[in-house]
Amino acid sequence: MGKFLKIGFFFLIGILLIWWSLHQIPPQEWEKFTKALQKSKFWIIIPVFFILGLSHFIRALRWRLIMEPLGYKPSIMNTFLAVLIGYLANLAIPRLGEVLKCTLLSKYENVPAEKIVGTIVAERAFDVLSLGVVFLLALTLQFNVIQAGWQQLNAQAIKDPTNSGNGHLGLYIVAGILFVAMLLFWIFRKKLSGILSTIKKIALGVWEGVISATKLKKHNLFFFYSFSIWFLYLFATFIGLYGTEGTASSFSTAISCLAYASIGMILTPGGIGAYAYFMAKVLELNGVEYTLGLANGTLQWFSQFIIVIVLGGISLILLPFINKQVK
Repeated sequence: MGKFLKIGFFFLIGILLIWWSLHQIPPQEWEKFTKALQKSKFWIIIPVFFILGLSHFIRALRWRLIMEPLGYKPSIMNTFLAVLIGYLANLAIPRLGEVLKCTLLSKYENVPAEKIVGTIVAERAFDVLSLGVVFLLALTLQFNVIQAGWQQLNAQAIKDPTNSGNGHLGLYIVAGILFVAMLLFWIFRKKLSGILSTIKKIALGVWEGVISATKLKKHNLFFFYSFSIWFLYLFATFIGLYGTEGTASSFSTAISCLAYASIGMILTPGGIGAYAYFMAKVLELNGVEYTLGLANGTLQWFSQFIIVIVLGGISLILLPFINKQVK
């Protein structure tokens, strides 16, 4: 029930952001928004498909590189297919894909899942640092835009009348979780030692996976992979800006779009609602009408959604088939 509530909560945020984004369009501008989507260059999805597909492949290579200090070298194909299935799973349940791709690789490559979960933690930590670098670049190239964007977000948070209510709700939820935790502790206190030993074993495996990133022998290759992943993200965003009329822009604008759109991808499953909204606000600060920016953000989000659905679906079929043939 908790998992279903969590899924529903994140999807609700996405739906609310879609509703909010669309209601930011004045009634007189609605026709312009629909026409912008109708006139979109949908063929732009093709180059973006190959660019992002390559970025996913490089991500698989980087993940495989982090596993090497642990003594594991899974096949490139299995690692790549597991990464794509992970992206597909993330559309349904945020972060489920990170665990799923570890269990899949554990099944087909006979590697301990808890250890490679640790490598995912290390990967995500470095991705956070990479996103920070993207924001620093955006600040350097478009300081006024980034500053104005944060001011708008803060102003919106202050004006939101539901903030105080959400704060109280959060306290109630925390209190409820603590109460349930104490109740479960009292009921299962005799079995606690066994549970703790299992948790300790898993935690040690995860920690071993995390510190594997500090034992890399090919540091230069790791940084090259990381740079390539984020450069391809940027390149796909830049090309995507040419997908709608009036939104084509510079690399510096694309960097700002990538910075904020990445936050949107974190907030909701697959960035639903949030991705297009943040793209539209950044483009608006760069002199593009909000309506056109939202149309472009919607097109770019849809492109990424289709790529994950297609590649993830194919991987879901191929992974067991390929391994059956190998056996």
